[in-house]
Amino acid sequence: MNLRQQCETMAKYIISCGGMEGNDRMINGIIFDIKEFTVHDGPGIRTTVFFKGCPLHCVWCHNPEGISFQRELLINKPSCVNCGKCRVGCTHEECKPFNLCTKICSKGLIRIAGTIVDSESLAKELMKQESFFENNRGGITISGGEPLAQPEFLLDLLKRLKPIHTAVETSGYGNSEVFKEAIGLTDIILYDIKHMDPKIHEKVTGVDNNLILSNFRQLMNLKKEFIVRIPLIPGINDSEKNFKSMAEFLKGAKGLQRVEFLPYNTFTGAKYHILNREYKPPFNEKGKIQLYTSSFDNYGIKWTVRKN
Repeated sequence: MNLRQQCETMAKYIISCGGMEGNDRMINGIIFDIKEFTVHDGPGIRTTVFFKGCPLHCVWCHNPEGISFQRELLINKPSCVNCGKCRVGCTHEECKPFNLCTKICSKGLIRIAGTIVDSESLAKELMKQESFFENNRGGITISGGEPLAQPEFLLDLLKRLKPIHTAVETSGYGNSEVFKEAIGLTDIILYDIKHMDPKIHEKVTGVDNNLILSNFRQLMNLKKEFIVRIPLIPGINDSEKNFKSMAEFLKGAKGLQRVEFLPYNTFTGAKYHILNREYKPPFNEKGKIQLYTSSFDNYGIKWTVRKN
């Protein structure tokens, strides 16, 4: 049984008990995935925990199952043979909210996105890998969704994961006091910057970037180690003006380790159909991405381009 399966087993127990909110030793949260042996989410070999729920709605989101804060069905309809067995009904507690059996499909075409876990149990499972992380100079990364959108769960989990090396990947869109506390509890921040223009940012993510940049200034002032991640979306944020604004904003940041440019992946829309959603990005997916890095070079900012 892998770590994700263990967490799903924990979730079944929590649901069958009606939740654990009454136990003040732990805090419930909702995650949608756990990936082991990740190498792009911080230093060394890591395990990445994906929190479910995000206040941003980026038009290029490649994890659409991480947007909603609710548990939801993932159904691979194109491969369905319409046998009807899943619609007969079942006695599984976790299936009841969906009026559909998620266990009976012989092809495994139905699953639930969203696992309810408590911070104590999740931390105990993750801590079992402590010696592995030490030997590989790795650790645990909390990603999403948006981790700051589940503040109590995030902070309690980070406290329980000590002394393992931790990273938090965030858009920076969250309560400033919570973010400050998270900075103090984690070893490195992976900070996503989408666009410097607040109007364009709101158009393509649903929110402006005032809070995001305010929290980013707080991060720079605290001198915490951080990595900036910039998704490269053709025709959206790959203009020379935007690159210059980003470099200007980042200049002199003492905690900055490097900037990682993440080229748009044309397979981004692959998951949307299993959520019964349509993916219609307002940009040319096959457009050539422009990369203007001279401003970063001029300010002595290290940068890399990640390969998809």
